[in-house]
Amino acid sequence: MLTGDLDRLLAAEIAALPPPAATTAGTWQPAPPDSGATPGTYGTPVAFRLAGGHPAKALRIAMMLAAALRRADWVCSATVTGGYVTVRVTPDALAGLAVRIVTAGPACARSTALAGTTVPAPPYPDLAAAPDWADAWRQLAAYLTGRLAEAAGARTFPDLHAERQPQPGPGPHQATGPVAGAIGFAGAGAIRYALARIPPGTPPRVDPGHAAQRRLDVPAYAVRYAHSRAVSTLRQAADLGLSLGEAAEFGPRLLAHPSEQALLGELSWLPERVAGAARRARPDTVPRYLEGLAGAYLDCQEQCPAVWPGIRVSGPEAVARLWLAAATATALRTGLDLLGVDAPDRL
Repeated sequence: MLTGDLDRLLAAEIAALPPPAATTAGTWQPAPPDSGATPGTYGTPVAFRLAGGHPAKALRIAMMLAAALRRADWVCSATVTGGYVTVRVTPDALAGLAVRIVTAGPACARSTALAGTTVPAPPYPDLAAAPDWADAWRQLAAYLTGRLAEAAGARTFPDLHAERQPQPGPGPHQATGPVAGAIGFAGAGAIRYALARIPPGTPPRVDPGHAAQRRLDVPAYAVRYAHSRAVSTLRQAADLGLSLGEAAEFGPRLLAHPSEQALLGELSWLPERVAGAARRARPDTVPRYLEGLAGAYLDCQEQCPAVWPGIRVSGPEAVARLWLAAATATALRTGLDLLGVDAPDRL
């Protein structure tokens, strides 16, 4: 969401440049790990692209874009290194994502990053009918790429070639083979998730015994567990008579703990990660993003729980943390849904 806001701040300046100007800043990137940047820091090399490879021109364009960013009261700073623009938003803008994500619901992963592009949308794959892991991975990767591109604003059209391909093997109720057997053992969601996170160039194979285990070092379980724990937090709060209240009463400055800021930083990348995965035809990056988000939430809950045994009264800080839990549950559920994986409220 924040990267989309930054895109809109730059839209007029980019559109005013002579052709072939871009329509948006394109890919936003995190600051280098050794830069000391805080959560809520984003960078873009768009000036290099707009300058056509001319360093001096890239620097001028980057300075113009940085000046446009500084005019927004929710931007702390916008600096230029060469032709690379780095921008940092205010803590309030970052914390405000908690309310924005909950309010947006499944639309929290959407963006206009791929607006104006058209991509094929293969049909939903019947993985159990695939004759082997390679075919199952190919079908799933193609389907997820189209699904993620649509969420990033691309226009999709039916992949008629894929639809006309003969379906391998018997129907789902009679399916045999390694993929069908794995689904029968570990469940469709666990196998689908494990298959989705396999990167191109890696031999596609899933160990159903590992995928079925209920441990935090099993990626599918860890992400679903974090989602169920966030939902459980909201359920426990409701049992105690606590609620989110009105969005207008949300206190963004109450989410100031480093673990809360780190979680908000992870949440801010959801639309960009979805768009980047579609742009590069790398749907495997979305599960890995969700795993990082799940880890950030579990770490935050250990340090800054919204509810705890013995809690008796609600305060603004508890309510702010409930918004953060609700935003995490929304983001994780949305990400899992884009992968076609269920997100149970209880595990």
